[in-house]
Amino acid sequence: MGRPTYLYIDTDALRHNVACVKNYAPDQSILAMVKADAYGCSLQWVLPTLEPLVEGFGVACLEEARAVRRYCPQKECWLLQGIFSPEEIPSVIELGLTVVVHNPQQLAWLTASPVSAPIKVWVKVDTGMHRLGFDPRELAEVLATLDLCPWIAKEIGLMTHLGCADTPERPVCQHQLQVWKDIAEQYPDMQKSVANSAAMIALPETHVDWVRPGLMLYGASPFSARTSAELGLRPVMHFISAVTTLHHCEAGDTIGYGATWQCTRPSIIGVIPVGYGDGYPRHVKENTQVWINEQTVPIVGRVSMDMLTVDLTDCPNARIGDRVELWGKYITIEAVAHQANTIAYELMTQVTARPRNK
Repeated sequence: MGRPTYLYIDTDALRHNVACVKNYAPDQSILAMVKADAYGCSLQWVLPTLEPLVEGFGVACLEEARAVRRYCPQKECWLLQGIFSPEEIPSVIELGLTVVVHNPQQLAWLTASPVSAPIKVWVKVDTGMHRLGFDPRELAEVLATLDLCPWIAKEIGLMTHLGCADTPERPVCQHQLQVWKDIAEQYPDMQKSVANSAAMIALPETHVDWVRPGLMLYGASPFSARTSAELGLRPVMHFISAVTTLHHCEAGDTIGYGATWQCTRPSIIGVIPVGYGDGYPRHVKENTQVWINEQTVPIVGRVSMDMLTVDLTDCPNARIGDRVELWGKYITIEAVAHQANTIAYELMTQVTARPRNK
């Protein structure tokens, strides 16, 4: 078996979460976000499960699109950051991709020279996030340029992205929604897309032609104040290891690098072969929990590259070989993210090849 640290990907949970998406947006096409190797869950497991359940996939770049095409050669696939050079255009055509256009350089590349097949395009509009997208005042000219280009497919779509959909009451979110509403009213017949996971749940007015769920597909909550369980989601990624060493320590003994934790009583310390070299966050706070033998136990001492240590004193039946859940069904990834002062997205996508390739 080897080192007992691995990811388990629950494809039944993935199917369940797609059903949740459809409950929120029953009449919309689903563009499943599978960028960053399906949020760290691995395309090889995720795509065969999602392919019959959704209308398309969203990726960040051409390299990710190539990976999608290995599993799903025909499914709609959008390049969400568009092309990074004109040299990518032949591959876009070869792979049958839909290209998001969000800046003048991309527009110039796509309309400069005739190509062998129509290119499907969505235009991204910056409604106030100020990251990607055309200024709304430029939109009419952009659409006219695309309309006049013979090799741009005539079914052009419009999209935007909300920077604060997880806090929809904030004025900045309401401003973006109003800017988008004004644009949508000007172009009533064009296909549109707005909603990410948070907007799907909190902003039903963003449920237009296409929705773009990401995090919620993988069973994590996009909200800081609402848990995945409250939203009816089930975790897809389970980070698993096992106890490999037990130490019986005395009061006053110190544990790990820097001797940062000291036993206050005779203690049983378990060693778990997982660390920041596997993607478990080094900077979790003291007393972050893991799950073993139907109970939680705290991490003590520093997380090192290949190992961490836990206090098993109150879990006296623990034995070498016992299964440990770092996050998944019993320890939510959101709880670990909170203890590490980060977000679930980061934890999911920073799991390294070592446990993912098991």
